[in-house]
Amino acid sequence: MYTYSEFDRDFLATRNAQFRAQVERRISGALTEDEFKPLRLMNGLYLQLHAYMLRVAIPYGTLNSAQMRQLAMIADRWDKGYGHFTTRQNIQFNWPKLRDVPDILDALAEVGMHAIQTSGNCVRNVTADHFAGAAADEIADPRPAAELLRQWSTDHPEFQFLPRKFKIAITGSPRDRAVTQAHDIGLRMVLRNGQRGFEVIIGGGLGRTPVIGKVLAEFIPEADLLPYIEAILSTYNSFGRRDNKYKARIKIMVNELGLEEVRARVERRFDSLRSEWGGADKAVLAHFRRQFSPPAFRVVPTQAYHIAYENDPVFRSFADTNLAAHWQDGYSIVTISLKAHGATPGDATSDQMRVIADLAERFGHDELRISHEQNVILPHVHKSDLPALHAALQEAGLATANVGLISDIIACPGMDYCALATARSIPVAQEIAQAFAAREHDIGGLKIKISGCINACGHHHVGHIGILGLDRAGVENYQITLGGDATEAAALGERAGPGFAYDQIVPAIARVIDTYLELRRDPHEQFIQVFHRLGAQPFKDALYQTGARANAA
Repeated sequence: MYTYSEFDRDFLATRNAQFRAQVERRISGALTEDEFKPLRLMNGLYLQLHAYMLRVAIPYGTLNSAQMRQLAMIADRWDKGYGHFTTRQNIQFNWPKLRDVPDILDALAEVGMHAIQTSGNCVRNVTADHFAGAAADEIADPRPAAELLRQWSTDHPEFQFLPRKFKIAITGSPRDRAVTQAHDIGLRMVLRNGQRGFEVIIGGGLGRTPVIGKVLAEFIPEADLLPYIEAILSTYNSFGRRDNKYKARIKIMVNELGLEEVRARVERRFDSLRSEWGGADKAVLAHFRRQFSPPAFRVVPTQAYHIAYENDPVFRSFADTNLAAHWQDGYSIVTISLKAHGATPGDATSDQMRVIADLAERFGHDELRISHEQNVILPHVHKSDLPALHAALQEAGLATANVGLISDIIACPGMDYCALATARSIPVAQEIAQAFAAREHDIGGLKIKISGCINACGHHHVGHIGILGLDRAGVENYQITLGGDATEAAALGERAGPGFAYDQIVPAIARVIDTYLELRRDPHEQFIQVFHRLGAQPFKDALYQTGARANAA
């Protein structure tokens, strides 16, 4: 993984000292809240419902054990002993005191971390496939390109005050685990005549106007990636709307100008930019590739894994749900679920963080990933170590075997924390997880995503079952969408109909699940496959107890 240079360390020290002075001026009253707000947002500090919230960047979801331990220390020393991992591969601390934030930023800098550009109208944390560098289906590790984009965009003088926030996601695999089509720019690595490059998707996004992104360029050579992305940002900065923040995202520009016109303007800008780079970006990218070289993999027998798999049904269940194929023979990718039944999705206590850090050192070549699905990944674990790893996870209460199942729910903080939320998300997720825990393995693969407002931080639009919490005359009301998809077959869910009250939402989801179980051809046909085969109507009939099926009942 990328190691900070002396320049990086000096940059953070200077930046943090500047913010420390700004905080002192705010506390003294020399700065009003309105004057302080843009300054704190540039450093990832929000004012939430009950307290300040600090959002810390985990670039492309990659960190090591020392960084995870530092996050645990911060949680204990300056927060309430936990952190919340988000769908943008960040971590949020929900209870810091303003006077302590500069000390937190200095503590982050000690391990090469920061909170820069986790807010504001700039390029946000660049996210990536959480299996990057490990996935068996990967063309190449996309993280060197992600690091190139991160460094280029950080404090970029032209792009600090864009029309609106800007999000980039990147994957090196044909299978999309980074939700690239729901980002302002999505990058999917492809091969053409043996040359690596990227399909460039533009104008995706969720929120109040959900849009699946469109292909702007089918193939941009890897060597041209940075000037092409700069051409997109420059075009957006020039032509994106600033008169209405609800129409300021690049997806609106693409819709209003048309894809062909946007492509023509980007191409003109790209032609003028490409010659200006002079190869510096290519040299930097080559340097980054060396920093992301694979670990020293071990070659030892895997007999212990096979014995445990055959003889221990609990381990077998964990292996079947929480392991993924690695490109290196004898290795697996391990997902550690942060979705224990009844837990808050994405939350990890400081003790859990330390356990995970220890396990990464002991079993995982000191590498960790954070997924947009709010789980933690050990990307490189030898199969011979999996039984011992599983035992350690069991002892720590981190061995829940539910990855990809109904209780592996994405949920935003909702009205428990967020000042923008209009309904609670966390209790709904907890109740659904508990309601279906006993039969989730029979239900099979199913993605539920919950948002507490139309900003869609819980990605509900692309959930197989999406839940959106709204305020209806002071009462929480939950809309259900069906058939969304966050993979390479990305699709927006179809709104089922009127919403449900808080005490009705879990029974409503139960009717959807029971209908699916009744209609599937066999236990291998997943919910999304039944939806594609039969459409939404059978599920709508079950939700609202209408139609022939309800009458027959």
